[in-house]
Amino acid sequence: MKKITLAIVLLFMGAANAATVSRVDVTGNKRMDAESVRILADVKVGDNVGEEQLNRIAKKLQESGYFSKVNAQMSGNVLKINITESPIVNMVTVEGNDEVSTDDLKKEIKMTESAAFDESVIGADVGRMLTVYQRKGFFGTKIKPKKIELDDNRVNVVYEISEGHPTYMDSITFSGNKKFSDRTLRGEILSREHRWWRFLTQFDVYDEDRIMYDQQMLRQFYLRNGYVDFMVKNAKGTFTPDREYYSVEFVVDEGEKYKIGTINIDSPFDDVPTEELRDALKMSGGDTYNVDEIESTISEMRAVVAEHGYAFINVDPVPTKNDDTHTIDLNFKIQKTNRIYLNSINILGNVRTFDSVISQLTPMRAGDPFSLQTIEQGRQRLMRTRYFKDVQMIPSRIADANMMNLDIKVEEQPTGELSGGFGWSNINGWMVDAGITENNFMGRGQIVQLRGSIAEYQRQALFSFTEPFLFGRELSAGFDVSYTMYNYKKLTGYDYDRDSLTVAGRLGWKLTDHWSQTLRLSASFDQTSDPQQGTGMVSARLYSLGTNLRYYNLDTNFEQNTHTGLVGNMGITYTGFGGTATFMRYGADATAMVKFLDDRWQLKTSLDFGYIQKLGENYVPRVYRYFLGGDSLRGFDVAGVARWNKNSYSFGGMWKLNGSTQLNFPIFIPDEYQIKGFVFTDYGILGDPDVPKGQEDAAYLKQIGSGWRTSAGFGIYWNTPMGPMNFSWGWPMRIDKNDRERRFLLSFETQF
Repeated sequence: MKKITLAIVLLFMGAANAATVSRVDVTGNKRMDAESVRILADVKVGDNVGEEQLNRIAKKLQESGYFSKVNAQMSGNVLKINITESPIVNMVTVEGNDEVSTDDLKKEIKMTESAAFDESVIGADVGRMLTVYQRKGFFGTKIKPKKIELDDNRVNVVYEISEGHPTYMDSITFSGNKKFSDRTLRGEILSREHRWWRFLTQFDVYDEDRIMYDQQMLRQFYLRNGYVDFMVKNAKGTFTPDREYYSVEFVVDEGEKYKIGTINIDSPFDDVPTEELRDALKMSGGDTYNVDEIESTISEMRAVVAEHGYAFINVDPVPTKNDDTHTIDLNFKIQKTNRIYLNSINILGNVRTFDSVISQLTPMRAGDPFSLQTIEQGRQRLMRTRYFKDVQMIPSRIADANMMNLDIKVEEQPTGELSGGFGWSNINGWMVDAGITENNFMGRGQIVQLRGSIAEYQRQALFSFTEPFLFGRELSAGFDVSYTMYNYKKLTGYDYDRDSLTVAGRLGWKLTDHWSQTLRLSASFDQTSDPQQGTGMVSARLYSLGTNLRYYNLDTNFEQNTHTGLVGNMGITYTGFGGTATFMRYGADATAMVKFLDDRWQLKTSLDFGYIQKLGENYVPRVYRYFLGGDSLRGFDVAGVARWNKNSYSFGGMWKLNGSTQLNFPIFIPDEYQIKGFVFTDYGILGDPDVPKGQEDAAYLKQIGSGWRTSAGFGIYWNTPMGPMNFSWGWPMRIDKNDRERRFLLSFETQF
C-alpha cells in the first residue's frame, strides 16, 4: 500500500512539473526554417512537456544529423529550442592512396557533398576504407580525416591516407599432413612466402580472403588424390608486433585414401547404347578416387545422350562409401527432365554497351529450350570480350509454367588500352612502340586501334578498324592502313630496304564452331632497294585478293598457359590486277599441342608450308619471297639458309617447308612466374629463287645450297608481365657450307 501511494505521489509531481506549450520559439537556425525544426522535434502547441519530453525533443533533433548542438527548455509555457547547425560538406576528397584506386575508396565513403557534417559517419567511412586496405594486405594503413572550415558554415572533408607497407606472408606451414610434404601443399595454394624475387606478384601479401580460398584449394587437391575425408581443422595465423609479417599454419586431417570400387550406369534411355556411356567414363575400378574425373565423366555422358536427341537430362553421381575396403562405389544415375523454354532475356547493368551487342554475343534467344550449358557458353563469350568485369546469368522459373526468365547482369569496365613497349630481338634489334586501342568503341563492340613502333631495322604506323557484327550478323568487317619501313640493309641476310604503304579491307565469317573464313583485299605501294635488282629505289604496286580458312580448337589451362588441340590455317592470295607483279601465293600451317602431367608439361609440333606460283613472265622480287632462319629455323642466322657465298644476302626461295617439335616443361622456379624450359628440334627446306630473265644459267646459282636443314637445342621461356621473352640455344645438324649459323637467339617484346 505504501508503494502504491509513493507511485501516485511521483506521478503527480511529474505532472506538476509539466507545462502546456503555448508557443515554440526556435533560435540559432540559419539555413533551416523554424517550422522544419518544429517538425523534426515532433512537438506542437498544446502538448504537455516535462523533463522527459524535453530530453526526447533534444535527442530527436540531435539524431537528425543536421545539428551539432541542441538545447530545449521551457520558459513558462514557451518551449525554447536553441540549435547550432552542423556545417554543410562542400567537397569530399581522398589523398595519399596509391595501392587502392580513388574510385574504389569512394564506394566506401557515405559522407557526400551537400550533406550535413557528421563525425559518426566519417568514423564509419574510415573503418570501411581500412577494411579495403586490410583485404589487400596493408594492415599498417592509417587514415586521418581532416575537416577544413570554409565560409558560410561549409567544410571540406579530406581523408589523408598513409598506406605504409603491405603485410607479407613470412611463413606457410602445415601440421597433420603425412602423405604430402609441406612443399607440395604450398605449391597447391595461391599464397606464397615472401621472397625478394616475388616483386612482380601479390600472392606473398597477406589476404584473409585468399587464405580462405587456399583452404578450398587444399580440399580440391586432396579430393583429386582420393582423400575424401580430408578437412582443414584450422588456419592459425599470427602477426609480428609491427604487423609487417604474417605467419599461417594450416592444421589438416588427411583421412584415408579411397579408390574406385564398382561403377554402375543407370540410364532410362533404351536407345542409348551402354557401351557408349561406358566409353564416357574417365575412371575404372581400382583407380584413385578423383572428383575432376567424375565431373569430366558427367560432361561426357551428357554429350553422349544429347547426340541421341535427349538434351534435357541430369547426371547424378551417387557414391557409396565402403570404409572397410576404402573404396567408393559409383552409380551414375541419368534422369529425364521436363523440357523448359526461355520466356524472356533481360539485360541489366549496362550503361555504355548496347543491348544489341550483348544479344549478338550470346547464343540463346527467347523461345529457345533452356540449357545451362548454352547459358554458360554465353557467359564465357561475354567475359572473353573483356567489356565486363563480371557477368551473371540469373534464371528464374515462372510459376505453373514450363518457362524461365533469364537476367543477364553485367558489370562494365574500361575497354580502352593505352600501351607502350620496348624490347630487343635478333630480327628487329632494339624496339620501342606505343599505341591506343578501344575494344568497345561507342559501346558498339567495334575495335579501333592506332599504333606506332620504331625499331633498329623496322618502323611502322598502323590504323585499324573492326566491326564484329556487320548488319547485325556474325560478319566481321574492317580495314587497315599501315606504313612500314624495312631498314634491312643493316641486317645481314636480307640486305634490302623497303618502304610500303598498304591499305586493306577484310570480311570474316564463322563457318562452324571451329572453322572460320576471312576474305582480304589489299593494295600496297612499295619503294624497294635491292642489290639483285641494281642500284637505286624501284617502285612497285601490288594489288591482292586472298582468302584464309582457319581451324581453332584448343582446350586451354590459362593458369599454366598450356593447351591441347589443333590450330590451322589455309590460304590462297592472287596478286595482279594490273600491278607490277603477278603471282599466286599458297600457304598452310598447322600446330598441334597436348598438355599432360597436371597440365604443366606441353608437347607442341608445327608445320608451315608456303608456295609462290609465277604467272606469266613477271619477275618476283626477292623482298616477296620466303626466307628461313632465326625464329623459323633456330640454330641458323636470320635469313641464313641458302645464302650465296659471294654476297652477304640470301636469295630466298619460291617455296618453303619448315616445322618444329618442342617440349615445354616446368623447372625449379615457382609456377606463378611462368618460366619454363624447353627442348626442340627444327627442320626446313627452302626452294629455288626466282631468277631475272637472262640469268637462268648464271654460275652463282649453282652455289646456292639446297636440301633439308635440321637443328636441335634448348631454351628458356618467360612469360613476363611485360611480355614474352625467349632464350634459345640451337645447333645445326644438317647445314650447307654457304649457310650462316647463329647459336643464340633472343626474342623479347614488351607491352604494358
